[in-house]
Amino acid sequence: MGSLTGIRVVDCSQFFPGPMMTVMMADQGAEVIKIEPPAGDPVRRMAPFENGHSVWFRNLNRGKTSQVIDLKTDHGKAQLWELIAGADVFVEGFRPGVMARLGFAPELVAERAPRVIYCSISAFGQSGGLADHPAHDIVVQALAGFLSVNDGADGMPVVPGVPAADMAGGLTALSAVLMALIGREKTGRGSVLDIAMFDSLLPWCVHIAGDALAGGPAPRSASQRSLGGAAFYQVYRTADGRHVALGGREPKFVRTLLSALDRSDLIASAESEAGDAQMPAIAFLRETFAARTRDEWTAWFAHRDVAFAPVLDFAEALRQAHVAERGLLIESDGAHHLVPAIRFAGAPWTPAPTPALGG
Repeated sequence: MGSLTGIRVVDCSQFFPGPMMTVMMADQGAEVIKIEPPAGDPVRRMAPFENGHSVWFRNLNRGKTSQVIDLKTDHGKAQLWELIAGADVFVEGFRPGVMARLGFAPELVAERAPRVIYCSISAFGQSGGLADHPAHDIVVQALAGFLSVNDGADGMPVVPGVPAADMAGGLTALSAVLMALIGREKTGRGSVLDIAMFDSLLPWCVHIAGDALAGGPAPRSASQRSLGGAAFYQVYRTADGRHVALGGREPKFVRTLLSALDRSDLIASAESEAGDAQMPAIAFLRETFAARTRDEWTAWFAHRDVAFAPVLDFAEALRQAHVAERGLLIESDGAHHLVPAIRFAGAPWTPAPTPALGG
């Protein structure tokens, strides 16, 4: 029995933030009813496929049941009202105003089902000048400032490898829903949650955008300690065209590595403020790492106390012994699943089936 057994969730969301949030609830025992239009969630058709399902869809929708409802019809609206009446949580991820036009505004749901927690997830929230602006993850990252520091040495922002705004929105929504469930135990009433990907992502900048937060200039990667201006928080190219990363600027790591490389004279540079003062150490490490292959450096660092890692692709990362040792990727019924990041001691987890459309 999971920690959320007995909680019923009606989920009208698609793509990433909402389904990610509700699959985390389903993994912990919640009953999640996924509402899909007649054509289904578009992610069902997103390649690659394994054992009859999209890998993306499976990993964000396992353990849910699917119910096809056409919300443009009176019959479909009646079906959704019936489900909401028996729900603890209602989740929607449409653009602001869509649910109100369909007749499911938060105040109407609160009137008919006062214990329901109504969670809206959108790019910019239900109010404000950007509320109606169309967006997926990269647009939110661009308008929140994050894309500006996702740049290369030439200063050109590149497409981010991680959908940070999607992830931040889903995780914030999960936290908010769980808080609201706890609050309902005290008040007996539900809550209305306006979760914006933009709002959720902004707090992730506090370690890099302190000056801008205080009304000053924006951070620039080349002079920022976490974005490329420090020798020991940096990516280096190796002799075989691969890469390695240093990821710890503590003095003990600096001194251990530079002493082992017979360049103790560069310790002062590597311990200085990010930017120009670090360039002598960065230049030396670039030249040094370029002299051996990635795997040679991995072996060289094996017994040295330095925050170092080879840069792995996903195939390499998922084949690591650590992944197997912690049981993070499993195969069940001919399909692969990433296991929940939240696991309770003594509570074994087995992936639930992936729902067929309407099943």
